[in-house]
Amino acid sequence: MKIGINVRTEDYSRAVKRKARDGSIKSLGHAGAVIRLIARRSIRKRKGRSQPGTAPHSRQGALRRAIVYAVEARSERVVIGPDYAVVGDSARAHEFGGYYRGDRYERRPFMGPALLKTRDRLPEHWAGSVS
Repeated sequence: MKIGINVRTEDYSRAVKRKARDGSIKSLGHAGAVIRLIARRSIRKRKGRSQPGTAPHSRQGALRRAIVYAVEARSERVVIGPDYAVVGDSARAHEFGGYYRGDRYERRPFMGPALLKTRDRLPEHWAGSVS
């Protein structure tokens, strides 16, 4: 008695990898948007300086509007922060402290705290991203 068996295999590894990459890029966009939103909300539109160690104030709201994000699909990362063309070096002086236009700025971070605030929620953006 002879038993015959036919086996056919299909390789879906490329499709799975592509779906995982696409899902990751989409999730990076969501994460970037959330961090940007938290950072923008931390900057109050007020006259005068904020207390050192707290988010800076923005008299006209330029710093708040300058915070943008961009997903770099090729390297699979997201870049979030103030647009240099809009606010120049002032955002760096606020975030890390330092000199700007001859004045000494105390540290008034807004991007670092936004990331720390959302850090625990970031994995949620990747859950179910591959279908």
